[in-house]
Amino acid sequence: MSKADLHLVNAADEIERQFRSVMRRLAGGVSVITAGRGDDITGMTVTSLTSLSAAPPRLLVSINRQASSFSLIDRHRLFGVNILGSDQQELAARFSNGKLKGKQRFEGISWFSGTAGVPLLDNSLATIECQVEEIIERHSHGIVVGSLLGFDLSHRLSGLVYWNGQYVDIDDDSDLNELANCSVPFAHAR
Repeated sequence: MSKADLHLVNAADEIERQFRSVMRRLAGGVSVITAGRGDDITGMTVTSLTSLSAAPPRLLVSINRQASSFSLIDRHRLFGVNILGSDQQELAARFSNGKLKGKQRFEGISWFSGTAGVPLLDNSLATIECQVEEIIERHSHGIVVGSLLGFDLSHRLSGLVYWNGQYVDIDDDSDLNELANCSVPFAHAR
């Protein structure tokens, strides 16, 4: 490797590090993606869930192809989405814990099998069962497009957000009123 090649590698590493810092400034809702059936189940915490289309209802999630969840989603062509509430930080940490694998992540917590057989977490703000419509593989990740098979919506309104490397609670009763008082009207936004 020449000095010029070494410089390019170091520059690329620095750009990736800075990119991660930039992306930490983007707040993201916290969800757990679940996959598998029977005893062969797993799940992972994500902030990459987003709506793709309302008509027809489609969502997408970006998942590292090395993650155990990816292989189960690819094999079964089904997955669950569990949108977490502000009181579920421990659950988010559990499903991002690299020491726990597969079914271990579900031990000691309340969950159930959805109508399609996908594991779903009790007490989530919302749960969604999806069938894989398409997986678009790019670089280290697969962009999984899901069509909705069914969903359940809680009456609770207290979300969990990941921002700047930490979990942040959003409580409907206090935080939304505070945000409404300090928000800038769209017409004046830059």
